[in-house]
Amino acid sequence: MSTRILLTGATGFVGHHVLNALLKKDVSIRCITRKESVQKLPNSDKLETCVITSDLFQENESWWRKHLQGIDTILHIAWYAEPGKYQYSTENMKCLIGTLRMARVASEKGVKRIVGIGTCLEYAECKQPLTINSPLYASSPYAACKLATYYALSGLAPQYGVEFAWCRLFYLYGEGEDERRLVPIIRKKMSQGLPVELTSGIQVRDFLDVRKAGQQVAKITLERKSGAFNICSGKPVTVRELAQSIADEYGKRDLLKFGARKENPVDPPYLVGIK
Repeated sequence: MSTRILLTGATGFVGHHVLNALLKKDVSIRCITRKESVQKLPNSDKLETCVITSDLFQENESWWRKHLQGIDTILHIAWYAEPGKYQYSTENMKCLIGTLRMARVASEKGVKRIVGIGTCLEYAECKQPLTINSPLYASSPYAACKLATYYALSGLAPQYGVEFAWCRLFYLYGEGEDERRLVPIIRKKMSQGLPVELTSGIQVRDFLDVRKAGQQVAKITLERKSGAFNICSGKPVTVRELAQSIADEYGKRDLLKFGARKENPVDPPYLVGIK
């Protein structure tokens, strides 16, 4: 019998690509999604059913007991992630509480495995590549709530015989990316022949195509490994280098205006992972 996965966030930027990767495997998938997002799901006999919710983080334990029936693995990708707002939003608290409520019911219903999505922002600032053993420190409500989820589930899951894996995402780009994020902004400005105002661009980042990230998360989910994992490329690239590579596709490096925007004082200067 194939693994039965409950997947949240299947129509989001990351979730869409994780779902595509899972559909190539011997699995049965039960998706939880909002009504307005149902049409984004692909047609596949591997999609067992689609559970509609107005807000999964507000659902009570009775609701979760019903929809976790018969599930082997939870792959929890859903979280509040509106660009420009998510890092300091109080919505993160709601996501944390709702996630722990779901996990509590999962332990009761005999779910064997939970896979969650974390962030590279859980790591303390460091000038060296980050391993899963690097020090952790949250400097924003978003990172704090993700880190709290990681600590709670990694501590509680073994007590209930539940395997737990935590996938820390680094800087993703690619298909389905919100137009308010860096790469889409640069591409839009380039296509319009407009200048792109940027900071100095000296920040070093670990950029990864979201398709590859989706494949990595799907692989970890099905391999049944436990612990934390970095979802990253392992390659240091400055924001300046990234912007220039995009501008070169249009032959318009002159439109890049480095230093036109003030530096973000809380923006870490170096964030690169090691798998």
